[in-house]
Formats: sequence, structure tokens, C-alpha cells
Amino acid sequence: MPDRSVARRVRKHRDTLRARGLRPVQIWVPDTRAPGFAEECGRQTALAAASDRADPELTGFLDAALEDLGTWE
Repeated sequence: MPDRSVARRVRKHRDTLRARGLRPVQIWVPDTRAPGFAEECGRQTALAAASDRADPELTGFLDAALEDLGTWE
């Protein structure tokens, strides 16, 4: 038998958020526990690093972009 008090609290919380102009959004993300996930991360990271090394202008571009940000305080 479900606990109706929990359901009521959840409903009240969601109604409060909606009254503030918010809406729920569901997103799906990769399952970090899936077999092969860590290996795929490593593969993609290696590809990105190789791509960065192959672009001699990238570091200068990124440094210039960072200077444009100024200081974050």
C-alpha cells in the first residue's frame, strides 16, 4: 500500500515549483555503470586530445578567449 502522505508532499512541492513558473524536465544521460562506459570515455578523450594536438592554432585561440572573459570574482 503506497504512503499517501509522501505522494501528497511531492505533489505539493511540485505545485509550488509550478506556481513559481518552473516546469519539470526529464533528461536521459549515459549510464556510467554500463559495461564499456569507462573505456568509451577513454577512447573519446584520446580522440579529442589528438584533435587538439593536430590544431596548432587552438591553444592561441583558447588563450585569447580566456583573456576576453576577464576575471571571475
